[in-house]
Amino acid sequence: MEMYSGHINKLIEELAALPGIGNKSAQRLAFHMIHMPKEKVNRLAKVMMEARENVRYCQECYTLTDRDICPVCSNQKRNHNLIMVVENSRDLAAYEKTGKFEGVYHVLHGAISPMLGIGPGDIKLKELVARLEGDVEEVIIATNSSLEGETTAMYISKLIKPVGVKVTRIASGVPVGGDLEYIDEVTLLRALEGRVEI
Repeated sequence: MEMYSGHINKLIEELAALPGIGNKSAQRLAFHMIHMPKEKVNRLAKVMMEARENVRYCQECYTLTDRDICPVCSNQKRNHNLIMVVENSRDLAAYEKTGKFEGVYHVLHGAISPMLGIGPGDIKLKELVARLEGDVEEVIIATNSSLEGETTAMYISKLIKPVGVKVTRIASGVPVGGDLEYIDEVTLLRALEGRVEI
């Protein structure tokens, strides 16, 4: 049964189709937009269209940007001999928020997942290998600790090692505030292996 008129239902339906937005959130957003001043709605629609039309891949690291070369890759103060490989642009943003990584990135736009039909040719691996022809000293693999992320990390490691570039994997372990009894064995093992002297 439809609770609202056609236009409201269409708006809720479109918003609910966005990732991470459930039906209740879609309703809240829809009613918020309906009550927004018309010029704000027009500005939001314009910004969304401009982003869709102008955002593309960086020609070096393949993150999303509205320039040919993203701000990280174009920064000459960054260490271009150190590349961190991440699964998506959100992961890149998470590392950038730390303010501690001084190298550059390579965004794969996915992870190898045979169950989903995603193979090595479906992510930006050949572009990564092409970047290694420069003066790259180390590749840090920072894929997720999921089965797909681990599979991708192993594949990249086997792909790069013959080139002679140092390959490392980020340590992963116990989250702050996490109780050890509730953490899986793989995470605990990675935490142990990635330990540092204090």
